[in-house]
Amino acid sequence: MIGAIRQFFDKYVAPSRDSGEEVSGHALQIATAALLIEMMRADTEISAEEQEVITRTMRSKFELTDEETAAVVNLAEDEIWKSTGYYEFTSLMNRSLSYGQKVKVIEHLWEVAFADAILDKHEEYMVRKVADLIYVSHRDFIDAKLRVRKRYGVQESAGNG
Repeated sequence: MIGAIRQFFDKYVAPSRDSGEEVSGHALQIATAALLIEMMRADTEISAEEQEVITRTMRSKFELTDEETAAVVNLAEDEIWKSTGYYEFTSLMNRSLSYGQKVKVIEHLWEVAFADAILDKHEEYMVRKVADLIYVSHRDFIDAKLRVRKRYGVQESAGNG
């Protein structure tokens, strides 16, 4: 899995070696889109409708090209059952993204989790795990959750903090 992810990051996400600049906003969108696909898998039931929603979201919200969308979808689908965790992916994010960009990734993951107005325990676990792996503080993790929950108008339910 790490080889395919590294190739994806080298092609679409990694900043220019010569520029010395941080990853562009567009690259952040691409990296987030890859994690959104993982979020879709959080409950292990993937329907054609879910795949269509993620593809539509990546194209519209993240303004990905057809090539970028296909690359992200193919990467996730090819590696879906080989993955043993998020470390391989998040370790590359740690080398490529600023702290602020990492917080945005967590916020985008919360958007997917709250999109259906129900926070599944597996979705919350995934966001928490990714936040830990990309070294987003607990405070920023919670602040992002509260911002998104408020934006989506989702009420707190028992057992989901």
